Amino acid sequence: MRIYQIYLVLFCGVLLLVGGCQGMFSEKKASLMDYDAEAKELLAKMTLDEKIGQMIQSETTGMKDWSDIETYYLGSVLAGGSADPKSGNDPASWATEFETVMAHSMKTRLKIPVLFGIDAVHGHSNIVGATIFPHNIGLGCTGSAELVEKCAHATAVEMKATGIHWAFAPCVTVPQDERWGRSYEGFSENAELVSELGAAAVKGLQGDGLAASDSVLSCAKHFAGDGGTAVGSSTLDGGIMDQGDTRCDEEVFRAIHLKPYGPAIAAGTASIMPSYSSWNGLKCSASKYLLTDVLKKELGFDGFLISDYEAIKQIDPDFKKAIGISVNAGMDMAMEPGRYREFFKNLKELVEEGTVPMSRIDDAVTRILRVKIAMGMMADGYDYHADRAKMAVIGCKEHREIARQAVRESLVLLKNDDKLLPLDKGAGKVFVAGVSADNIGDQCGGWTIDWQGRSGDITDGTTLLEAVKATVSEDTEVVYSAGGEGAKGADVAIVVVGEKPYAEMRGDRANLVISEEDKSVVRKVKASGVPMVVVLYSGRPIVINDILGDSDAFVAGWLPGTEGEGLTDVLFGDYGSSGKLSFTWPRDMSQVPINVGDGKADALFEYGFGLETFEK
Repeated sequence: MRIYQIYLVLFCGVLLLVGGCQGMFSEKKASLMDYDAEAKELLAKMTLDEKIGQMIQSETTGMKDWSDIETYYLGSVLAGGSADPKSGNDPASWATEFETVMAHSMKTRLKIPVLFGIDAVHGHSNIVGATIFPHNIGLGCTGSAELVEKCAHATAVEMKATGIHWAFAPCVTVPQDERWGRSYEGFSENAELVSELGAAAVKGLQGDGLAASDSVLSCAKHFAGDGGTAVGSSTLDGGIMDQGDTRCDEEVFRAIHLKPYGPAIAAGTASIMPSYSSWNGLKCSASKYLLTDVLKKELGFDGFLISDYEAIKQIDPDFKKAIGISVNAGMDMAMEPGRYREFFKNLKELVEEGTVPMSRIDDAVTRILRVKIAMGMMADGYDYHADRAKMAVIGCKEHREIARQAVRESLVLLKNDDKLLPLDKGAGKVFVAGVSADNIGDQCGGWTIDWQGRSGDITDGTTLLEAVKATVSEDTEVVYSAGGEGAKGADVAIVVVGEKPYAEMRGDRANLVISEEDKSVVRKVKASGVPMVVVLYSGRPIVINDILGDSDAFVAGWLPGTEGEGLTDVLFGDYGSSGKLSFTWPRDMSQVPINVGDGKADALFEYGFGLETFEK
C-alpha cells in the first residue's frame, strides 16, 4: 500500500472514531430550523385572525373572559408578578389555572396550545413554598456556571410540577450604575461574566431539549442596554433610570450590552424579550436595526421576540401606530395584559391596510410555531395537564440544598478583623439584631410572591435567626433584638442590615447610603463592646462607610432567598467564604457609577475582591 493510501486510511479511521465518540457522548441538539417545514405547513392552514392571535399574550388577571382565548386565538398567557390564582397561591391552584388556560386553547379550530409564561427569575418565585434562590447579583459572585445551571434547572423542575412551561429568565443585563433598581437582576457589571452565566442559566432552564419533561422555555432579557440607562432619562413618573435611555456609541453598546446575547443564543434560548429602554433615543422595541438586522440576521436568532409588559404603547401615543412600528421592526409577540382585544383589532387593520406586510405576520407566526413544535406541544396526544404527583418537588430538600450551596458560595467577606469569622458554635451567648434577621421577605427581595416583593412571613424558608438557632450548640443562648438593644454580655453579635424588597421602577435610588435605622442598630451593638459581624442584605453595593468601621467582620449577603442556613454555613465555619465581588463597590456617592476600567480610582472594594476563611 502506498504511503498516501496509508495516511488516507488512518485519516478516515480517525474521522470514524471521532464521529463515533461524538455519537456516544454528545448527541446533537435539534435546531429550531429543524421544525420550520412543520411550522409552515401549519401556517398554511391558518386564517389571518388565527395568525394574529398567535402574536398576542394576555394576562390571567387582565382576561375579560377565559373564552377570549378561543375568540381571539391567543397564542400565549402570562401570570404577572402579583397575578395569583383566585383560588389561592399554592401549587394545586396554579396547576388548575394552567390547565384551565390550556383547555380553552384546545377548543380552537387548529388546537394550537398557548404558551404560559411567568417571572420565575430566582426560582418559581410567585408560588408560596417554592425554593427561592439568590438573585443574580449573588450568583454572579459565585462565579460558577455549573451552579447557575443547577439553580436554573431546579427552577424548571418546580415550574413543570405546576404545568407552567415558560420562564421570563434569565436576565442578561450588564448593569453599569448601582442606582438602577434592577441591578440585582444582573450577574455582574462585567459582560464576559454575564455572558458565561447567562448561557448557563439558559442551559439549566431548557435542559436536554425543549420537549423534555423537566425543561421550560427560557427568555433572555432585556434586549438590549437596559443596564446602561442614564440618570434622568426615564419618562416614568418618579423614575430616574428605569426604562430610560442608554447613551453610547455602537462600539460600546456592542462590547457591553449586546455581548451576552450571542452566548445565550448559542446556548439555545428560544425567546428573547426586547427592552423597555432606548438606545440613543430610540425605543429598542421600535428598532428594526436591533431586532431584525442585529438580533435575527447577524446573530442568527431563530426563536421569537416577546415585548415587555405593555411596552409597545410607549413607542407612540397612537397605539395603532405604535403596534405597526414594533411589529415591522421585528416584534413577534406582544405582551398586552389588558388591551389584547384592541391589539388584535389594530393589527388586523394594519395588515388589511398594507401597513404591516403579510410576510412579516407569517415570519412572526412561523417563529412562534417553531418553538411550540420544538416543545412537543403540537405532537399527537400532547397532554397539557400538570403532573400533580410531582408537586412534592416544589421546595424539596434537594432543591433547597442547591439553594443553600448557592447562598454560601455567593457571600462575599469584605472584612474580618482578628479573624472573628468563623464564629464558635459553642459560644455561651449569641446576640442577633436587625429587623431583617428574622424576615424571610427581606431575605428574598423583589420578585418574590409579589411583583415588588414584601417584608414578612411571605413564604416557607429559614431566616438567618432560625439558622443561627439550628447551628449553635444546644447549650448556646441565642438572644434576638430587632432594634439592637441588649447585646451586652454576649460573646458575639450578628447584625443584619440592608434594603427592603423592591423591583423595577420603585427600586431606583438617587442615594445609596445605608439607612439611619440600620446605623442606629449597629451603633447600639457597637456601644455594648461585643464583637460584631454585620450581614448586609442588598440588591447592589451600598455606601457603608458609616457602619463598616464599627464592625469587626462584614459580609455582603445580597438577596439570598429562602435558605438562611447558607449564611450560617459560612458564619460558623462549616464552609469557607469564597465569593468574589462581581461589581465594584463605591466608597461614597461621588464615585457612583463606578465600574472596572472607567478610570475612577480608590474604590472601597475592587471588582473581584473577597476575603477567604479556611474550610474546616
